[in-house]
Amino acid sequence: MLVFVTGASGFVGTSVTKELLANGHQVLGLARSPESAKKLRDLGAQVVEGSMTDHELVKETVKKADGVIHLAFNHDFSRYKENCVEDGDLVRAMGSVMVGTDKPLVVTSGTGVVLGLPDRKADSPFKEDDPYPLSADWMHRMHSELPTYELAKQGVRAMVVRLTPTVHGAGDKGFIPRFIAKARESGVAAYVEDGANVWPAVHRDDAAVVFRLALEKGTAGSAYHAVAESGIPFKDIAGVIGKNLNVPVKSISQEEAGPHFGFLGIFAGLSNLTSSEKTKAELGWAPKQINLLEDMEQSYF
Repeated sequence: MLVFVTGASGFVGTSVTKELLANGHQVLGLARSPESAKKLRDLGAQVVEGSMTDHELVKETVKKADGVIHLAFNHDFSRYKENCVEDGDLVRAMGSVMVGTDKPLVVTSGTGVVLGLPDRKADSPFKEDDPYPLSADWMHRMHSELPTYELAKQGVRAMVVRLTPTVHGAGDKGFIPRFIAKARESGVAAYVEDGANVWPAVHRDDAAVVFRLALEKGTAGSAYHAVAESGIPFKDIAGVIGKNLNVPVKSISQEEAGPHFGFLGIFAGLSNLTSSEKTKAELGWAPKQINLLEDMEQSYF
């Protein structure tokens, strides 16, 4: 299968590209810089040079492909809502040339889409088929999910893969390195209140397998969870940071989290217990990589 992959040279995208190539697929990667293009060619992928904001280029590329995995996303949190709206527009653009083809379209979202949803209990694992926000005004990442489900009703084998807040592995530039940097700067590895709030996690190579399996045999309209560990207490994450930096591990109040962490304060206190049982059963996915805390010990300091 010739697979068009947006974000193919990114942290998760590189693993997805390798996973697809290793399993007999061809990859057509979107690259916005010469460096990204070279990286993809070195991996053995074909390249389309351009930006995901160029919808006409994207649509023409989608027409050539047998399937699409959409990973690219602008992670500038200063304009998060706008980025989510733009991502939804891109999903619609890609899907518009796939209607009636039954080709697979795998769109990326996050397990945090249900955070704060009324009547959700923090100690109840978020399952793939659980109710999700029906309005993107409630959780902006639904701008990506809702059009995907609409396309699934229009003859596109469209589905969602939700990633965990931390997708870990060597080269990670996400939340964990930022919390480590904050601990270095402040001289304390902090957690919020009792630190019992939990983060799900997955290694990027395990996540890549979910994307491939969804592409190959996922069901239209489904959501899958790339979740290897359903919930790691944030206090344990802070403990590994404190141990390796030789700084105190300390509880701070919810009110102190913002001033201490900055924009990371929201994430430090989130609890996102998440199940992937349906994903494992339906796709035959079995995570094999190192867990988060062990990976932190080996690769993050």
